[in-house]
Amino acid sequence: MSLERFTTLFPLWTLLGSLLALVHPPLFSWFRGPLITIGLGLIMLGMGLGLAPRDFLRVSRQPGTATVGLISQFLVMPTLAAAIAMVLQLPTPLAVGLILVGCCPGGTASNVVTLIAKGDVALSVVMTSISTVAAVVLTPRLTDVLASQYVPVDGGLLLLRVLQVVLVPVTCGVLLKQGLPRLASRVEPAMPPIAVVAIVLIVASVVGSQRQLLLEQGALLLLACLLLHGGGFLLGFLMARMAGASSQAQRTISIEVGMQNSGLAVVLARSGGFASPLTALPGAISAVVHCLLGSALAALWRRSGREEVWSSPPP
Repeated sequence: MSLERFTTLFPLWTLLGSLLALVHPPLFSWFRGPLITIGLGLIMLGMGLGLAPRDFLRVSRQPGTATVGLISQFLVMPTLAAAIAMVLQLPTPLAVGLILVGCCPGGTASNVVTLIAKGDVALSVVMTSISTVAAVVLTPRLTDVLASQYVPVDGGLLLLRVLQVVLVPVTCGVLLKQGLPRLASRVEPAMPPIAVVAIVLIVASVVGSQRQLLLEQGALLLLACLLLHGGGFLLGFLMARMAGASSQAQRTISIEVGMQNSGLAVVLARSGGFASPLTALPGAISAVVHCLLGSALAALWRRSGREEVWSSPPP
Protein backbone atom coordinates (compact mmCIF):
# COMPACT_ATOMS: atom_id res chain seq x y z
CA MET A 1 0.00 0.00 0.00
CA SER A 2 1.35 3.41 -0.97
CA LEU A 3 1.80 6.18 1.61
CA GLU A 4 -0.77 8.27 -0.24
CA ARG A 5 -3.34 5.48 -0.13
CA PHE A 6 -2.63 4.90 3.56
CA THR A 7 -3.20 8.59 4.27
CA THR A 8 -6.42 8.73 2.24
CA LEU A 9 -7.84 5.85 4.29
CA PHE A 10 -7.32 7.73 7.57
CA PRO A 11 -11.05 7.57 8.56
CA LEU A 12 -10.87 3.78 8.41
CA TRP A 13 -7.76 3.65 10.63
CA THR A 14 -9.34 6.07 13.11
CA LEU A 15 -12.51 3.99 13.33
CA LEU A 16 -10.58 0.70 13.64
CA GLY A 17 -8.32 2.12 16.34
CA SER A 18 -11.32 3.32 18.34
CA LEU A 19 -13.10 -0.03 18.05
CA LEU A 20 -9.97 -1.94 19.09
CA ALA A 21 -9.55 0.40 22.06
CA LEU A 22 -13.10 -0.40 23.16
CA VAL A 23 -12.50 -4.13 22.86
CA HIS A 24 -9.04 -4.18 24.47
CA PRO A 25 -7.96 -0.82 26.01
CA PRO A 26 -4.37 -1.92 26.87
CA LEU A 27 -3.56 -1.91 23.16
CA PHE A 28 -3.47 1.90 23.29
CA SER A 29 -3.50 2.88 26.97
CA TRP A 30 0.32 3.18 26.95
CA PHE A 31 0.01 6.21 24.66
CA ARG A 32 -0.67 8.93 27.20
CA GLY A 33 0.77 11.97 28.93
CA PRO A 34 3.75 13.48 27.09
CA LEU A 35 3.33 11.05 24.20
CA ILE A 36 0.01 12.66 23.26
CA THR A 37 1.63 16.10 23.26
CA ILE A 38 4.54 14.82 21.16
CA GLY A 39 2.11 13.23 18.71
CA LEU A 40 0.26 16.50 18.23
CA GLY A 41 3.59 18.31 17.88
CA LEU A 42 4.53 16.02 14.98
CA ILE A 43 1.22 16.82 13.30
CA MET A 44 1.84 20.56 13.66
CA LEU A 45 5.43 20.18 12.44
CA GLY A 46 4.12 18.49 9.31
CA MET A 47 1.75 21.39 8.77
CA GLY A 48 4.66 23.81 8.94
CA LEU A 49 6.63 21.76 6.42
CA GLY A 50 3.67 21.86 4.05
CA LEU A 51 3.42 25.65 3.98
CA ALA A 52 4.72 27.49 0.92
CA PRO A 53 4.78 31.26 0.40
CA ARG A 54 3.24 30.85 -3.06
CA ASP A 55 0.10 29.35 -1.50
CA PHE A 56 -0.38 32.37 0.73
CA LEU A 57 0.34 34.67 -2.21
CA ARG A 58 -2.31 33.04 -4.38
CA VAL A 59 -4.97 33.09 -1.69
CA SER A 60 -4.06 36.66 -0.69
CA ARG A 61 -5.26 37.77 -4.10
CA GLN A 62 -8.74 36.71 -3.01
CA PRO A 63 -8.69 37.49 0.72
CA GLY A 64 -12.49 37.57 0.97
CA THR A 65 -12.79 33.80 0.58
CA ALA A 66 -10.28 33.01 3.32
CA THR A 67 -11.89 35.65 5.56
CA VAL A 68 -15.34 34.07 5.15
CA GLY A 69 -13.84 30.72 6.08
CA LEU A 70 -12.04 32.06 9.13
CA ILE A 71 -15.11 33.90 10.42
CA SER A 72 -17.24 30.81 9.85
CA GLN A 73 -14.70 28.64 11.69
CA PHE A 74 -14.64 30.68 14.90
CA LEU A 75 -18.24 31.88 14.82
CA VAL A 76 -20.20 28.78 13.81
CA MET A 77 -18.42 25.99 15.69
CA PRO A 78 -17.97 27.54 19.16
CA THR A 79 -21.55 28.86 19.18
CA LEU A 80 -22.94 25.58 17.89
CA ALA A 81 -20.99 23.54 20.45
CA ALA A 82 -22.23 25.68 23.35
CA ALA A 83 -25.83 25.46 22.11
CA ILE A 84 -25.71 21.68 21.67
CA ALA A 85 -24.17 21.17 25.12
CA MET A 86 -26.98 23.23 26.65
CA VAL A 87 -29.86 21.65 24.71
CA LEU A 88 -28.66 18.08 25.32
CA GLN A 89 -27.81 18.93 28.94
CA LEU A 90 -24.46 17.20 28.73
CA PRO A 91 -22.67 16.45 32.01
CA THR A 92 -20.22 19.24 32.86
CA PRO A 93 -16.96 17.53 31.72
CA LEU A 94 -18.51 16.51 28.40
CA ALA A 95 -20.06 19.95 27.85
CA VAL A 96 -16.71 21.64 28.44
CA GLY A 97 -14.96 19.12 26.19
CA LEU A 98 -17.46 19.69 23.37
CA ILE A 99 -17.05 23.47 23.64
CA LEU A 100 -13.28 23.01 23.58
CA VAL A 101 -13.61 21.03 20.33
CA GLY A 102 -15.76 23.79 18.84
CA CYS A 103 -13.21 26.45 19.76
CA CYS A 104 -10.29 24.63 18.12
CA PRO A 105 -8.99 25.49 14.63
CA GLY A 106 -9.33 23.38 11.53
CA GLY A 107 -7.44 20.09 11.47
CA THR A 108 -4.89 18.80 8.98
CA ALA A 109 -7.23 15.95 8.04
CA SER A 110 -9.37 18.55 6.27
CA ASN A 111 -6.63 18.97 3.66
CA VAL A 112 -6.89 15.30 2.69
CA VAL A 113 -10.69 15.43 2.62
CA THR A 114 -10.60 18.57 0.47
CA LEU A 115 -8.38 16.73 -2.01
CA ILE A 116 -10.87 13.85 -2.18
CA ALA A 117 -13.77 16.31 -2.65
CA LYS A 118 -11.96 18.08 -5.51
CA GLY A 119 -11.91 21.27 -3.50
CA ASP A 120 -9.25 23.97 -3.41
CA VAL A 121 -6.40 22.23 -1.59
CA ALA A 122 -4.20 25.33 -1.44
CA LEU A 123 -7.06 27.29 0.11
CA SER A 124 -7.63 24.44 2.57
CA VAL A 125 -3.97 24.43 3.64
CA VAL A 126 -3.91 28.21 4.04
CA MET A 127 -7.22 28.27 5.95
CA THR A 128 -6.01 25.52 8.28
CA SER A 129 -2.79 27.45 8.84
CA ILE A 130 -4.51 30.80 9.39
CA SER A 131 -7.06 29.32 11.78
CA THR A 132 -4.24 27.53 13.63
CA VAL A 133 -2.33 30.78 14.11
CA ALA A 134 -5.53 32.62 15.08
CA ALA A 135 -6.30 29.84 17.56
CA VAL A 136 -3.31 30.89 19.65
CA VAL A 137 -5.50 33.77 20.86
CA LEU A 138 -9.04 32.74 19.94
CA THR A 139 -9.17 29.18 21.30
CA PRO A 140 -8.27 30.08 24.91
CA ARG A 141 -10.43 33.20 24.83
CA LEU A 142 -13.53 31.58 23.33
CA THR A 143 -13.22 28.57 25.64
CA ASP A 144 -12.96 30.92 28.60
CA VAL A 145 -16.09 32.82 27.54
CA LEU A 146 -18.26 29.83 26.64
CA ALA A 147 -17.13 27.17 29.12
CA SER A 148 -16.68 29.29 32.24
CA GLN A 149 -20.39 28.84 32.98
CA TYR A 150 -19.58 25.19 33.73
CA VAL A 151 -16.12 25.29 35.33
CA PRO A 152 -13.42 27.89 36.01
CA VAL A 153 -11.21 28.15 32.91
CA ASP A 154 -7.56 29.18 33.19
CA GLY A 155 -7.23 31.20 29.99
CA GLY A 156 -3.56 31.94 30.64
CA LEU A 157 -2.66 28.27 30.98
CA LEU A 158 -4.64 27.40 27.84
CA LEU A 159 -2.77 30.13 25.95
CA LEU A 160 0.56 28.72 27.13
CA ARG A 161 -0.38 25.20 26.04
CA VAL A 162 -1.52 26.40 22.60
CA LEU A 163 1.79 28.22 22.15
CA GLN A 164 3.67 25.07 23.09
CA VAL A 165 1.80 22.52 21.02
CA VAL A 166 0.79 24.66 18.02
CA LEU A 167 2.86 27.74 17.37
CA VAL A 168 6.30 26.33 18.23
CA PRO A 169 6.17 23.15 16.05
CA VAL A 170 4.50 24.96 13.13
CA THR A 171 7.20 27.63 13.25
CA CYS A 172 9.90 24.95 13.39
CA GLY A 173 8.42 23.30 10.30
CA VAL A 174 8.38 26.58 8.37
CA LEU A 175 11.96 27.41 9.39
CA LEU A 176 13.14 23.91 8.48
CA LYS A 177 11.59 24.18 5.04
CA GLN A 178 13.15 27.59 4.43
CA GLY A 179 16.55 26.87 6.00
CA LEU A 180 17.13 23.25 4.99
CA PRO A 181 14.96 22.71 1.91
CA ARG A 182 16.65 19.44 0.87
CA LEU A 183 16.09 17.84 4.26
CA ALA A 184 12.54 19.19 4.37
CA SER A 185 11.76 17.75 0.93
CA ARG A 186 12.83 14.32 2.15
CA VAL A 187 10.88 14.50 5.40
CA GLU A 188 7.70 16.14 4.10
CA PRO A 189 6.27 13.12 2.18
CA ALA A 190 6.40 11.02 5.34
CA MET A 191 4.58 13.56 7.51
CA PRO A 192 0.95 12.89 6.39
CA PRO A 193 1.08 9.15 7.25
CA ILE A 194 2.88 9.99 10.51
CA ALA A 195 0.07 12.45 11.29
CA VAL A 196 -2.50 9.72 10.60
CA VAL A 197 -0.76 7.33 13.00
CA ALA A 198 -0.50 10.06 15.64
CA ILE A 199 -4.20 10.92 15.41
CA VAL A 200 -5.22 7.25 15.62
CA LEU A 201 -3.05 6.73 18.71
CA ILE A 202 -4.35 9.89 20.39
CA VAL A 203 -8.00 9.03 19.73
CA ALA A 204 -7.70 5.35 20.63
CA SER A 205 -5.83 6.08 23.86
CA VAL A 206 -8.60 8.40 25.09
CA VAL A 207 -11.35 6.01 23.98
CA GLY A 208 -9.65 3.12 25.78
CA SER A 209 -8.98 5.09 28.97
CA GLN A 210 -12.62 6.25 29.17
CA ARG A 211 -14.17 3.01 27.93
CA GLN A 212 -16.71 2.60 30.74
CA LEU A 213 -18.12 6.11 30.48
CA LEU A 214 -18.24 5.81 26.71
CA LEU A 215 -20.29 2.65 26.97
CA GLU A 216 -22.64 4.37 29.43
CA GLN A 217 -23.08 7.74 27.71
CA GLY A 218 -21.68 7.06 24.26
CA ALA A 219 -25.00 7.49 22.47
CA LEU A 220 -25.54 10.99 23.85
CA LEU A 221 -21.96 12.07 23.15
CA LEU A 222 -22.11 10.59 19.66
CA LEU A 223 -25.30 12.54 18.98
CA ALA A 224 -23.65 15.74 20.21
CA CYS A 225 -20.64 15.26 17.92
CA LEU A 226 -22.84 14.37 14.94
CA LEU A 227 -24.86 17.54 15.45
CA LEU A 228 -21.73 19.66 15.91
CA HIS A 229 -19.85 18.49 12.84
CA GLY A 230 -22.89 17.94 10.65
CA GLY A 231 -24.01 21.47 11.48
CA GLY A 232 -20.51 22.76 10.80
CA PHE A 233 -20.39 21.22 7.33
CA LEU A 234 -23.84 22.56 6.46
CA LEU A 235 -23.44 26.07 7.87
CA GLY A 236 -19.95 26.45 6.44
CA PHE A 237 -21.26 25.52 3.02
CA LEU A 238 -24.22 27.90 3.30
CA MET A 239 -22.10 30.82 4.46
CA ALA A 240 -19.67 30.33 1.57
CA ARG A 241 -22.57 30.01 -0.85
CA MET A 242 -24.20 33.21 0.40
CA ALA A 243 -20.86 34.99 0.06
CA GLY A 244 -20.78 34.01 -3.62
CA ALA A 245 -17.68 31.82 -3.33
CA SER A 246 -16.66 29.53 -6.16
CA SER A 247 -17.66 25.87 -6.37
CA GLN A 248 -14.31 24.68 -5.06
CA ALA A 249 -14.24 27.31 -2.32
CA GLN A 250 -17.71 26.32 -1.09
CA ARG A 251 -16.63 22.73 -0.68
CA THR A 252 -13.37 23.74 0.95
CA ILE A 253 -14.93 26.13 3.47
CA SER A 254 -17.59 23.55 4.34
CA ILE A 255 -14.89 20.98 5.08
CA GLU A 256 -12.68 23.43 6.97
CA VAL A 257 -15.52 24.54 9.21
CA GLY A 258 -16.85 21.03 9.83
CA MET A 259 -13.49 19.40 10.67
CA GLN A 260 -11.71 20.50 13.83
CA ASN A 261 -8.26 19.80 15.22
CA SER A 262 -9.64 17.27 17.68
CA GLY A 263 -6.15 16.19 18.67
CA LEU A 264 -5.53 19.71 19.96
CA ALA A 265 -8.79 19.53 21.93
CA VAL A 266 -7.61 16.30 23.57
CA VAL A 267 -4.20 17.74 24.48
CA LEU A 268 -5.71 20.94 25.89
CA ALA A 269 -8.28 18.94 27.84
CA ARG A 270 -5.50 16.86 29.36
CA SER A 271 -3.03 19.68 30.09
CA GLY A 272 -5.11 22.87 30.23
CA GLY A 273 -6.01 22.78 33.91
CA PHE A 274 -9.36 20.96 33.64
CA ALA A 275 -10.07 18.80 36.69
CA SER A 276 -11.87 15.92 34.99
CA PRO A 277 -10.11 13.59 32.53
CA LEU A 278 -13.51 13.08 30.90
CA THR A 279 -13.11 16.49 29.26
CA ALA A 280 -10.86 14.82 26.68
CA LEU A 281 -13.51 12.30 25.60
CA PRO A 282 -15.51 14.61 23.25
CA GLY A 283 -12.29 15.36 21.37
CA ALA A 284 -11.67 11.67 20.77
CA ILE A 285 -15.21 10.97 19.59
CA SER A 286 -15.13 14.15 17.52
CA ALA A 287 -12.08 12.91 15.62
CA VAL A 288 -13.90 9.75 14.55
CA VAL A 289 -17.13 11.54 13.68
CA HIS A 290 -15.71 14.37 11.60
CA CYS A 291 -13.38 12.01 9.72
CA LEU A 292 -16.26 9.73 8.74
CA LEU A 293 -18.72 12.54 7.93
CA GLY A 294 -16.11 14.52 6.01
CA SER A 295 -15.03 11.53 3.97
CA ALA A 296 -18.63 10.60 3.13
CA LEU A 297 -19.37 14.17 2.06
CA ALA A 298 -16.19 14.33 -0.01
CA ALA A 299 -17.03 11.07 -1.77
CA LEU A 300 -20.54 12.36 -2.53
CA TRP A 301 -19.19 15.60 -3.98
CA ARG A 302 -16.56 13.75 -5.98
CA ARG A 303 -19.04 11.37 -7.54
CA SER A 304 -21.91 13.78 -8.03
CA GLY A 305 -22.60 14.58 -11.64
CA ARG A 306 -24.89 17.45 -10.70
CA GLU A 307 -22.31 19.99 -9.61
CA GLU A 308 -24.59 22.91 -10.26
CA VAL A 309 -27.09 21.62 -7.71
CA TRP A 310 -24.46 21.35 -5.01
CA SER A 311 -22.19 24.26 -5.53
CA SER A 312 -23.30 26.88 -8.04
CA PRO A 313 -23.58 30.25 -6.31
CA PRO A 314 -27.06 31.75 -6.24
CA PRO A 315 -27.95 34.25 -8.99
